[in-house]
Amino acid sequence: MKTSKILVLILVLSMVMAGCAANKQPEAPASAENSNAESTAFDGKYIVSADYVKSVAGNDNVLLIDARGADAAKEGTVEGAIAVNWQLLALMEGKPGDDMWGTVLEPAALSEKLSSLGISKDKEIIVFGGAQNGWGDEGRIVWELNIAGFENIKMVDGGFAALSNAGLNVVKGASEPVPAEVTVAELNNEHNISTKDLEDNYDSYKVIDVRADKEYEGQTLYGEANGGHLPKAIHIRFTDLFKEDGTLKSNDDIASIFTEAGINKDDKIVTYCTAGIRSAYVQLVLEMIGFENSYNYDESFYRWSAINELEK
Repeated sequence: MKTSKILVLILVLSMVMAGCAANKQPEAPASAENSNAESTAFDGKYIVSADYVKSVAGNDNVLLIDARGADAAKEGTVEGAIAVNWQLLALMEGKPGDDMWGTVLEPAALSEKLSSLGISKDKEIIVFGGAQNGWGDEGRIVWELNIAGFENIKMVDGGFAALSNAGLNVVKGASEPVPAEVTVAELNNEHNISTKDLEDNYDSYKVIDVRADKEYEGQTLYGEANGGHLPKAIHIRFTDLFKEDGTLKSNDDIASIFTEAGINKDDKIVTYCTAGIRSAYVQLVLEMIGFENSYNYDESFYRWSAINELEK
C-alpha cells in the first residue's frame, strides 16, 4: 500500500514538472527569434523598413517616389507615389560614354527639375525600387538628392515587393507630381568622384566593380565602348548585399564582405558600375556601415571604357 502511494506521488510530481516545462518552453524560441531578427535587419540613416512606410504613408509631409519609373508603375505601385527615373536628375545629352553623360545636373537645372516634380526639402522623401532585382535606381536617386543638399531622404529595404507584402495599397499608375518651389544653391560632391580625379589619384583608391560576373569578365551587354574592368578593380556584386527575400543583409555581414575582400574602413573607396546606378546604392551602404571615405564614380564604366585602358 505504501509502495502504491509513493508511485502515485511520483507520477503526480512528474506530471506537474512536465506541465511547468511545457508552459515555459515557448518563451526561449520567441526571444531567440526576436533577437535574431534584430541582429539581421540592416540599420542605417538612408534605410527604412516597409512597416515604417506603412505607418507614415498618406502623411502630407511624406513623399513616396517609385524609382522604377512610370512604365513599371502602370503595372502596380504604392498609392500616392510619384514615378521618377534617376535620369531626370542627370545630364543625358549625347550618348553613354560622352564627357559628363549621366552626371548630376547643375544647380539651376536641378532646381527646375525638382520643382516640377515637387521634391522639396520640407518633406520626408522615401524612394523605393526593385531592390536586388533592379538596378539600384532607388539608391541612385537618394544619392542624387544627397548631392542636391537633401537630408531627410530614405530608401525602402526590400523595395516595392516588401511594400506590397506589407499590405500597402497598390494601384495601377503613379500619382501626378505637385510642383513646389525648390532651390539648389550648390552641389555637395562629398561622395562623388570625377573621371579626372580618379585618373589623377588612381593608386590612392580601392576600386570596387559592383557589376555582374559577365560584365566584370569582359562582356559588353549595354553598349559599352569596350569590355573588361578598371585596373586592379575588386569585384563585389551589387546583388551580394541582399538576402534571399530582397532585404539587405545585416550591417556586420555586409561589412564582412568588404573586409574579407581586403577593404578597410580607413581606405579611400571608389564604387563603379555601368552608369553609376548600382554603384550609387553600394556607396550609400558603405557609408552607412562605417566606410565613410567612399565615393561613387557616376560617369562609371561607360566613360572609363571609352577613354582609358581596361583589364580582363
